[in-house]
This record gives sequence, structure tokens and C-alpha cells, in this order.
Amino acid sequence: METKIPNNAHYEIPGNPSTAKSSALKLNDRSNGQALRVLSEEDWAFWITNGYVVIKQAVPREQALKTADFLWEFEEKDPHDPATWYTAPRAEMKMKELAGTGMVECYNNQLLWDNRSQQRVYDAFVDIWGTEKLWVTIDRANLNFPIRPGHEYKAFIHWDYDPETKPVNVQGVLALADQLDENMGGFQCIPELFRTYDTWKLTQPEDRDRFKPDITGFTPTKVKLAAGDLLIFNSTQPHGIRANNSDKVRCAQYISMMPAEEDNASLKDWRINSWKDRIAPEGYAFPGDPRKWEQTKYTTAELNELGRKILGLDAY
Repeated sequence: METKIPNNAHYEIPGNPSTAKSSALKLNDRSNGQALRVLSEEDWAFWITNGYVVIKQAVPREQALKTADFLWEFEEKDPHDPATWYTAPRAEMKMKELAGTGMVECYNNQLLWDNRSQQRVYDAFVDIWGTEKLWVTIDRANLNFPIRPGHEYKAFIHWDYDPETKPVNVQGVLALADQLDENMGGFQCIPELFRTYDTWKLTQPEDRDRFKPDITGFTPTKVKLAAGDLLIFNSTQPHGIRANNSDKVRCAQYISMMPAEEDNASLKDWRINSWKDRIAPEGYAFPGDPRKWEQTKYTTAELNELGRKILGLDAY
């Protein structure tokens, strides 16, 4: 059984390795003449200008909240008892800025697949890519706790891909709880730097860290989401997790899609095995769950027709 991702381009860099690092197919430029399925014209203009867009209620609110309940169960924590929230990490995170930010090392649970397989989620990514042939990332979730003494972490801004390589990719996050409080943490980004990168880089030293920009002079934008909302952002958008200075917990699931690589048999086989045997991706930002709960406590997710296609089990 293949447990390692073939030709893993993300082993020493951020980014999810369950799909390609960059797509040979360009993002939708509307030249195909197809009508938008989910995005409005206002949404489209915002997406092109700001590098991110919010799809309201991409997943029913009740389903999002049910997924959040599962994350608490998986993490062995009580949402109503902060005394249970602050525990040592189960595995070391190579990507140090993610340490302490509440990553939940679960990838193939039924509830996560139910959210990925929502028609509205898929249709939003069809709008972004301009093709129906998409594969979903096999990614995890997040419980981001309020900062308290002894459990601090720094807010950060980064790229998962070196923007100098002009990656053609998008990323996404599904809110599993309301994230409307300005102090609550969660996703933040810098649309101004997204727009001005090519001129901004001329002011930066040649030996700069290509994954972590100097954001002097920029104010990150906190994107507010309600449970069930899906945020999609361009991978050239500088982004990160905001410090949670509230008393609320940010709950989220990472979901993205990119053009299917149906001729890439080795990657397709890994993806199918990941779903079937509940195997986590391996990579710089993915330490996995040393308890192996996905394999021992939960069964293989049942997929609907769309789910089978976005996994790669069925061809388009």
C-alpha cells in the first residue's frame, strides 16, 4: 500500500501536498463564456481585485456546527470548559509559526468529506477555475484557542508558495463557527500587497525570505465569516492566522480544489488510499496524529457521486 505521496513537492515547504503545487491550467478569466454558478458579478470583481472572496452559506450552518462538535471530540476537549483547551501538542510541527495555532490532525472523517462534497462548495471552485474537472485537497481542520499566559503564539503573514514562481493555485477555509468578532483571530490577509507585489518586491532585499514578507506599512485585513461560509483566496495572497485575543474559539476546515490530474496515476492512487485507509498527507506543515485515531476509531467515509469525482475515484 502506498503511504507516501509520490514526488511530494511540499515535503520541505508549506502547502497541501494532496494536489499539485501549481496548475498547468490558468484560473478562470471568463473567456469560456460560461455563466457563473455561485459568485455574483460583484463577487467576481472583488475576487479579481482583492485576491479573495467569501461564499455565504456554502455549507448549511447546522452541518458546519456539527463538524465543529466532531473536532472537539477528536481533540478530547470540552467546548464549555477552557481548562481542557490548553494541552501540549501531540506531535512536533516543523512549520514553527503554526505551533500552538490549533491544527486538528484529521483529514478523512465523514463530516469533512460531507462538507467537501457540497454542491455549492464545488460550484464556487468551478467559478474560480472555469472547469468542472476538479480534485479537492485532502486537508485538516483548526480549533484556534484564545491566547492566554503560557499559551501565546504570534500572528503571522506568509505565503505557502514562493510568489516569485507565480503559482497558479487557490486555497480555502470553511468557517465551522461564527468568526465575526474583530478580536477573535482566524484568517487575515493583505490585499494591497497581493495587488502590488511586483512593485513591492523591487523595494525588498534580494535575500529576503520568499515565504514571509516584511509587512511594514501594511495593515492585515481580518475576514469575518459566519458558520458555513467559505473563503477562497489566491495562493499569491499573503495570509495567515490572526492572534485570538477574544474569549471565543475559532473553528474551521481547510477546503480547496484544483484541476484534476486524471493521468497522474500515482497521485490518484495515493489520494484514493488516503480516503480509504484514512492516511494523512506528509509534509512540512503536516505532523499527523500519533494516536492514529482516524484508523482506529472511525470508518472510511461514504462518498456521494460528486465526492467520488473530486477524490479521483471516478473519472469525470
